[in-house]
Amino acid sequence: MPGRDADTGAERPRPARKEGGGTAEGMGLARPAGTAQTQAAGDRTDGLIQEAVRRENLMAAYRRVVQNGGAAGVDGMTVEDLMPYCRQHWPAIREQLLNGTYRPQPVRKVEIPKPSGGVRTLGIPTVLDRMIQQALLQVLTPIFDPTFSDGGFGFRPGRGPLDAVRRAKAHMAAGQRWVVDMDLEKFFDRVNHDVLMARVARRVKDKRVLLLIRRFLQAGMMEGGLSSPRTEGTPQGGPLSPLLSNVLLDDLDKELERRGHRFVRYADDCNVYVRSKAAGERVMVSLERFPREKLHLRVNRDKSAVARPWDRKFLGYSVTVHREAKLKVAGESVKRLKAKLRGILRPGRGRSLVAVCRQLAPLIRGWVGHYRLAEVKGVFEELDGWLRRRLRSIVWRQWKRPRTRFKELCRRGLEVARAAASAFNGRGPWWNAGASHMNEALPIRWLRMLGLVSFVDEHRRLANS
Repeated sequence: MPGRDADTGAERPRPARKEGGGTAEGMGLARPAGTAQTQAAGDRTDGLIQEAVRRENLMAAYRRVVQNGGAAGVDGMTVEDLMPYCRQHWPAIREQLLNGTYRPQPVRKVEIPKPSGGVRTLGIPTVLDRMIQQALLQVLTPIFDPTFSDGGFGFRPGRGPLDAVRRAKAHMAAGQRWVVDMDLEKFFDRVNHDVLMARVARRVKDKRVLLLIRRFLQAGMMEGGLSSPRTEGTPQGGPLSPLLSNVLLDDLDKELERRGHRFVRYADDCNVYVRSKAAGERVMVSLERFPREKLHLRVNRDKSAVARPWDRKFLGYSVTVHREAKLKVAGESVKRLKAKLRGILRPGRGRSLVAVCRQLAPLIRGWVGHYRLAEVKGVFEELDGWLRRRLRSIVWRQWKRPRTRFKELCRRGLEVARAAASAFNGRGPWWNAGASHMNEALPIRWLRMLGLVSFVDEHRRLANS
């Protein structure tokens, strides 16, 4: 990376110093000759490209890209290859960035299934382009984020999905017992580049940065060895996409604020809370018109609705019908989790339960961490029982023959007559896994010794932390 800052002369490299898995000078990142005076981010938007390629900013971007990992782009370069590549090529790349001639490579098209059906299209940039995007993100965020609406929560520093859920519950507690659940149709695929860039240009004056962002937006999408140009959309997969989506949708947030609505938006999911169905219908009509006329976006009426909050879900949560609504895990979220767990458990017949439990642990902890706000705890107890039964079913299958099952049940303390009746009952693994003989032979304490994480215990731990 750079051997000098934009505003300083070249400097002879100093002894290498470890930083973020590599050496600063090893990437061409020499320290500037003098210390620049710190300026507010909003006062230097006409020289943002120099700020972006500043040594400290680039090293922070490099560390973040390496930390995030991720798949290679169209050039096949991995995050492990990034440092050696930059040692050799960064001076030329830096010069291209400074003079406005840098051109990103096409993104690699990847399609992943959506939980609700269909596919979501991702565009995976090369690791070099991811680092450059991350460097831009780090200098653009302090400029844009303070100007964003208080009702927007997605992809913002210091905010997260749980904060959005808390805000939604507060609106319901204030008497807003109807929700306008608005879904933008294929938002990330339909973003109008001209509309978006006009909003970026309101606060960014450096034409090199504006040109670079537009080139990232228009970089082709590679599929099957062929690159197709993009005239709209900002595919998910690059570090800049979340910020750009907030820049565009902040206009919608500001319009909702101007009208005095109580709302919560996370990415392209927007909920407006009102007091009556009639008010919700009026809001829905006006909300359909504003994105279409001002942002060139369409509302998906099939997925949008005016309904009671307990009939909808937001970020995987729903609520009870009580006057003081309690947060609970939405039923669809439980179904998706079980489907994911089945994928791990299905090949378990040829593996030890210790290995299975080790693979399950981070998934369980991450899932419970997202639903730590849930006040209805029965779902965690149900999931614990379901998972224990699945594991006992694996063991029953691993024992295979009735004679082996008989011996194992006796070895685990069952009486001979009962062990024989259970082993030769002719019923399937799922039935036996839920029967009393398997619950006694493989008790909860035994499963926990293998490393099984309890949904209930993890939720209790997080709730008390």
